[in-house]
Amino acid sequence: MLRTIRKENPELVRTLIELRRASRANSAPIWGAVAERLNRPRHQTTPLNVGHLERLAEANDTVVVAGKLLAHGEIGKPITVAAWGYSGRARQKIHGAGGKALTIEELIKAKPDGSGVRLLA
Repeated sequence: MLRTIRKENPELVRTLIELRRASRANSAPIWGAVAERLNRPRHQTTPLNVGHLERLAEANDTVVVAGKLLAHGEIGKPITVAAWGYSGRARQKIHGAGGKALTIEELIKAKPDGSGVRLLA
């Protein structure tokens, strides 16, 4: 079934296509789930805060956020995070804790099969 992409941001459309392609090519359903969440209307998505990462992820985990990561809260453990967007302060907090802030495309290239990647909504 062909799913229509009704987004106007060309970078987001390119990311959605790449996610779906990676999901099919690598038999990795996580990338399809990320694409579904990014394709939702903006009013149906909730941004995630850095403080949530502290509670939801363990040290050295790799997580993907299907949306924007904001800086509210503190983080004290190294986590690799891939998100559609970051606030500037959120990126600083992740790097300050010894973690990595990646784009979703970079994470797809690093882990094409999606093994060891958790989706945080």
